[in-house]
Amino acid sequence: MPSSNPHSSAYTERIISATPAQVFNAFRQPELLATWWGPDGFTNTFEKFEFKPGGEWVFVMHGPDGTNYQNASKFIEIVPEKLVILEHVVKPWFRLTVTFAASGENTLLTWNQEFDSPETINPMRSFIETANEQNLNRLEKLVLGF
Repeated sequence: MPSSNPHSSAYTERIISATPAQVFNAFRQPELLATWWGPDGFTNTFEKFEFKPGGEWVFVMHGPDGTNYQNASKFIEIVPEKLVILEHVVKPWFRLTVTFAASGENTLLTWNQEFDSPETINPMRSFIETANEQNLNRLEKLVLGF
């Protein structure tokens, strides 16, 4: 479901030709998540990955230009094969809600990234929306075995 404040969020949804279990598995296993998380050309080095409510996720995202981006998040809620909510606890703060719903033999994945204000997201909106689509493209390729 889209955010209650669309001016502060980036929302997308996608049908993925895999089961919710397969898609969720690509999120909960750090060795898989590291391969698809982030926009095209980025790689990740995970320092801590505690996939449980209250667990920490600390990692460095490496840009294609060699820039390193420190990231830290906290898992808020996890419902296997249905829901992952996390908070990015360093600037820029955001809450990411990902849902996985069966749609026939496929998964309807929703991705809602809510920031604290329109002023935070607006200067980055175009980049974030493109990066989120690239993220999901990479996820889809992984679960489809490409």
